[in-house]
Amino acid sequence: MAGKSFDPNELGDGINDINITPFVDVVLVLLVIFMVTAPVMIKESLKVNLPKTLTSDITNKTSSIGIAITKEGQVLFNGKLMSDESLLTELRRLAVSAPETNFLISADVDSRHGDVVRMIDLLKRNNLNRFALQVEKIKNE
Repeated sequence: MAGKSFDPNELGDGINDINITPFVDVVLVLLVIFMVTAPVMIKESLKVNLPKTLTSDITNKTSSIGIAITKEGQVLFNGKLMSDESLLTELRRLAVSAPETNFLISADVDSRHGDVVRMIDLLKRNNLNRFALQVEKIKNE
């Protein structure tokens, strides 16, 4: 093929197949980008506006698991959006493996009172009695 001259009048077979390797590479890069940014976008879209108080009982947050309740009633368990079934499964697992776990319930100021009471009831039914409600301290002016 190296010694063959090019004749513009000769119709050749041309390129009969498409190399899809670069396309697959681009799609995989986009997939990785979406997998990395999706959890960040969910956390930013599910904002919890805490009620404010002058006093607070919680000083050590490192030994706690956070439970956030949004104003729409969605539950984030340790930063992950969870359904009722998966939340109940996780609470049952913790009741067996680590019953001394502290839970910090953060409920949006506009969330329903019933959602907070339901969460407290779920914890108590699983013998997880170490919980607190998170609030923001009002700054003195």
